[in-house]
Amino acid sequence: MSRHSKWAKIKRQKTATDVKRGQLFSKLIRAITVAAQAGGGDLEANPRLRLVVDRALAANMPKENVTRAIERAAGAGTESTTALTLEAYGPGGAALLIDTVTDNRNRTVAEVRRILADYGGSLGESGSVAWQFERRGLVMVENTENPDAMELAAIDAGALDIEREDGNLDISTPPERAKDVANALRGAGGNVASMQLTNMPKQWMQLDSAATEKLANLMEELEEHDDVIEVTTNAAPPEGA
Repeated sequence: MSRHSKWAKIKRQKTATDVKRGQLFSKLIRAITVAAQAGGGDLEANPRLRLVVDRALAANMPKENVTRAIERAAGAGTESTTALTLEAYGPGGAALLIDTVTDNRNRTVAEVRRILADYGGSLGESGSVAWQFERRGLVMVENTENPDAMELAAIDAGALDIEREDGNLDISTPPERAKDVANALRGAGGNVASMQLTNMPKQWMQLDSAATEKLANLMEELEEHDDVIEVTTNAAPPEGA
């Protein structure tokens, strides 16, 4: 399985799991809040906010929820939050990028450090892990009746790689082209189920079964934390996952 194929499959499974847990909307609301506080509530003047909003709408978040989150972020007296990416090592030496949104940096760092320690992991220095990943856009299309046309539209709009399975397409893009690719797919009649910016490992790391299970439990607990938006690892998924 290719590097892109493994990565896209993990992200598709993660999105489905978040929806089942009811976590996706709450995480997106927090991401909208941070983007609006950092760059203002004007979608045209704040490309970061535009991308998060597009992802929220693609996930079927009601438009009024999005509008309310932007207005709340711009309101007087709103508690300030900030995005914070933590670099860490997990079981077996696996690299972890932990994207968080927090109103208290010290609290978040301390709580993430405690969770890592419970599984034999640790926080790394700035730059110790990030170099092992690259930023990518990921656009997911579901139940397409004409995948060939969708692939051509995506390629013309700047897609880097495409994985096709059972009528679904997982398309990776340069970060700045994710919106263009999603719009091109919609214009071609595609059902864009998700659009996001995320981290892709440059190379997969193989772990033994015990470390793989321990890492999965660690990532699940991290993702349950209120401040954590996303956790990415360079550990390869187990065969058949």
